[in-house]
Amino acid sequence: MTRPRPRTLLEAVARRRFPLTGWPWRALAYLLGTPPVAFAAGVPLALLGLPWLYLLGRGTGITELPLGTLALLLALGAVLLGGLGPLVALPLAGVERLRLRLVDSRPVSSGHRPLPAADPWSWLRTRYAEPATWLALLHAGLLGTVGLLLSATAGVLLLLVAVLVAGPVLLHTGDGPISIGFARIDTVAEAVPYSLLGLVLLAGSPYPLAMLAAGQGALTRALLGGAGGQDRLRTELVEVARSRARLVDAFEAERRRIERDLHDGAQQRLVSLTLQLGLARLEIPAGSPGAAAVADAHEQAKLFMTELRELIRNIHPKVLTDRGLPAAVRDLADSSAVPVTVEAALPGRLPNPVEGTAYFVVAEALTNVAKHSGATAATVTLRLRGDRLTVEVADDGRGGAEPGHGSGLTGLADRVAGVDGRMLLSSPPGGPTLLRVELPC
Repeated sequence: MTRPRPRTLLEAVARRRFPLTGWPWRALAYLLGTPPVAFAAGVPLALLGLPWLYLLGRGTGITELPLGTLALLLALGAVLLGGLGPLVALPLAGVERLRLRLVDSRPVSSGHRPLPAADPWSWLRTRYAEPATWLALLHAGLLGTVGLLLSATAGVLLLLVAVLVAGPVLLHTGDGPISIGFARIDTVAEAVPYSLLGLVLLAGSPYPLAMLAAGQGALTRALLGGAGGQDRLRTELVEVARSRARLVDAFEAERRRIERDLHDGAQQRLVSLTLQLGLARLEIPAGSPGAAAVADAHEQAKLFMTELRELIRNIHPKVLTDRGLPAAVRDLADSSAVPVTVEAALPGRLPNPVEGTAYFVVAEALTNVAKHSGATAATVTLRLRGDRLTVEVADDGRGGAEPGHGSGLTGLADRVAGVDGRMLLSSPPGGPTLLRVELPC
């Protein structure tokens, strides 16, 4: 299978054929392009410090200035740099994002918000309030210091390699001895070993150059591209959370509508039908041919009435709507096959989605207790801690409950996540089992 083309300098360095590709030349161009860019931006930034640099340059000395004068000069320099520095740093940041493509072909955004209007006031108000602007100013300062240092390191490395390789030629032309800092070369014979060393260094020079360029590129991406991506990601997450909350509210409202339709419509008609069948059963003599059929229809209608009431209760219990979560949970406890103790300490009603989710958590948990745990007792605890509702269902059963084993815990976790809550389960083999759900209110 064909390996994908490298998108960054670091990915390219990991390839065996890296020195034979164009990436070393791109790294060299990126490093050698830093000084002219830094100089073009550094001159106007340096001019902002002239009010106090000029005075210091006259020989007054920083220690000879009065403290008040020194503080005033530093404050003036800071105001000028903070007020006018972004006017230089923002265009520089645009140039640096373009140059970054030499060592990193991944897309990089500016991190700036769209302008609300095209007038200068909107530009100033928006740009000077953005973190991306001040990160660009910080990048400009680092480019003039760290960036120049990296470029100087690359230049010195290349100059040393060039002198070593060309040493025999320089000595043969009679230009005199060569000093390379750690050694002095006087003759061509002495220069040959150094020339061979230079060839070795030349073959390996793409790697240190790549590391220097990759470091500068990573710093540029972190300062000029990271903040905007985080802001957009944060905005998208907020919108996802809001849309999920709207879906939960819409689902809850639809469920309540279905419950009302069944309770006020289908159930009332079924009650009327059951009464009519009961009256017909009384009027038909017991030994007549249709008595058995009417009696059977009456019993089926009553059975269907019970099932419909249970269905309505599972969709959205009326007691939850009328009396709140504690009363609805106590109603569940009364109908449970396992003795259940309810401890509820809630100051009042909670939002409908929260109450509905908490109710069905308790309902599903008590169903699991009755079906799977073999417990002899269970406890349901409802507490409001800060802005979060805590629901705990504990039992003394055999334990060993796990999501995905047919106990409905996976669906329960999905229901809890739908309202931005979380579910914790402790169920070691042998018990006891504790299900804890936290729902934000």
